[in-house]
Amino acid sequence: MAQVPAAVVAAGGLVGGYAVARWTKKRPLGGVALAAAGAVAARQWHQVGGAKASVGLSAAYLAAFGASHPLAKKVGAWPAVLTVAGTVAAASWVVTRRTDG
Repeated sequence: MAQVPAAVVAAGGLVGGYAVARWTKKRPLGGVALAAAGAVAARQWHQVGGAKASVGLSAAYLAAFGASHPLAKKVGAWPAVLTVAGTVAAASWVVTRRTDG
């Protein structure tokens, strides 16, 4: 079975985490989705790029989550989430493109 690229998992975690939190009105549940996808992506980043890639991209994932909040005040919630998700996906692809997906 083909593995979903880490870039897709990470972007999906950011978008999915927000969607779950918004639609269920339970922010902790969105956090669970965000954390689960982040853990899967981090494992793939480690397998593909090693510890440095995993730590760096995991930090970018968390920073993107944090950055989405002030960005949402300027551009709106969905545009902010989609922007940070795209940014993390692009960073993941750049770091892991030699062997991922």
